[in-house]
Amino acid sequence: MKLFTAEQIYAADKSTIAKQQITSDALMERAAEQIFNWIHSRMQGAPVKIHLFCGIGNNGGDGVALARHLKEHGYNIAVYVVNYSKKRSKDFLINLERLKDRKVWPEFLEKGSKYPDIGRDDIIVDAIFGIGLNRTPDEWVKQLMEHLHVSEAFILSIDMPSGLFMDKVAEDSRGVVKSNYVLSFQVPKLVFFLPDTGIYVGQWEVLDIGLDPEYLMTTETDYELIGKQEVLPLYVPRQKFSHKGTYGHSLIIGGSYGKVGAAILASKAALVSGSGLVTAFVPKCGYVPFQTALPEAMVIADRNEAHLSNITFEIEPNVIGIGTGLGTEEETIRAFSDFLENNKTPIVIDADALNILSKNKALLEKLPKQAVLTPHPKELERLIGKWKDDFDKLKKVKSFSKKYDCVLVVKGAHTITVYDEKGYVNANGNPGMATAGSGDVLTGVITGLIAQGYEPLIASVFGVYLHGRAGDIAIENTGYQSLIASTIIDNMGRAYIDLFEIPEVPVPVEEKSNSSRSDE
Repeated sequence: MKLFTAEQIYAADKSTIAKQQITSDALMERAAEQIFNWIHSRMQGAPVKIHLFCGIGNNGGDGVALARHLKEHGYNIAVYVVNYSKKRSKDFLINLERLKDRKVWPEFLEKGSKYPDIGRDDIIVDAIFGIGLNRTPDEWVKQLMEHLHVSEAFILSIDMPSGLFMDKVAEDSRGVVKSNYVLSFQVPKLVFFLPDTGIYVGQWEVLDIGLDPEYLMTTETDYELIGKQEVLPLYVPRQKFSHKGTYGHSLIIGGSYGKVGAAILASKAALVSGSGLVTAFVPKCGYVPFQTALPEAMVIADRNEAHLSNITFEIEPNVIGIGTGLGTEEETIRAFSDFLENNKTPIVIDADALNILSKNKALLEKLPKQAVLTPHPKELERLIGKWKDDFDKLKKVKSFSKKYDCVLVVKGAHTITVYDEKGYVNANGNPGMATAGSGDVLTGVITGLIAQGYEPLIASVFGVYLHGRAGDIAIENTGYQSLIASTIIDNMGRAYIDLFEIPEVPVPVEEKSNSSRSDE
């Protein structure tokens, strides 16, 4: 699913209005009807009070139009116009007059106004600011937002939380509504998935308001949201007359005294992701543990007991995953440097191998084309330097990827895979995956996919999805706190099977209504 900028969404609106020969007011009405249908299907006329806080732009117009639908269906509502400017959008004014025709008189809130009482069991609809916001809200509006939060009422935001910018981080967190639920028109927004801005979004859902499908289909975006529909076409099925050699040979290089488990996790993950063969290159201390813990893997042992000192081998792997548990001993650094000097094989780089690169930036020039780097936040900072906010971080990541022709897998709650100017935001995963060894498993998964013939970028995007989906399946039995990296591996098979499972759609049961009022 594409993630559009504010400018692109405005362009989609204009294209829709032109091609479908409708007015902008009609498009707003369409959006309001969709929001109403979402609310009504869940509340069915419940007597709870709904407070609608509407701005004076198009987002406020959506809120005012929604208020009219709620009133017409008997809901107990109170409408407030947050009068933060003298400017009014045309469609806001049109819908304000329609609301007054229904004998609903909004209360205008300005600087110095007394804020309305809101019960904890009430519902707040936030329609103050939309995607066009370009400045920090005034102090009195921030105080109003704080008032909404103090009420502890459920907050439903229209399109996006008010005060949240589309292309930068808010300077003052008091000026952003913290939404329990966001109903986003047509597509989600990139800011829903970034650490600095996603904290204001509890849950989100997309409402289809019928924007021009041709525009949406043909317009290129800098970011895409990756879910099941996006990865399913990437899957390459196995052929009947194939053998283990058909699916490649992965070499996992890593491990050091006390950290051999990291290399074991990566090797096992490469196997369960589908690599036909896996060999591990580890220090001598890892030989027996490896042969015991993972009999399916072959092992090459370095002459050094505790760490790698000379990375040489006679096998010809299809891909190399390096860095898990590697350590940063001087001998290991020299061995890694010598290895890069001569290596032409596709490579996935993680953990200590990334730290070695950070301290020896000249080694970055030795990376093969489309090397995959999988840093966690601190490793990323060492690679690209400090960043001001998430938008600055992504800008630096893109620049780094372009400079060194590499794929960066920026690990996080929503891992973002970046290559050149394009970013792929992963939609799944959960807090339970913030556990030791989870990153080692991801390295193994991506390595195993490249071994099977997937291009590095495709392997990274697909691998991140499978890794997250396995984690989501796992927590159904473990919960967040008890999830460990090995369990992610154990559920990799279910993640593959899940690609082809069609979710059950509940069949609606008709019930007789005791209400004499028709909602038709």
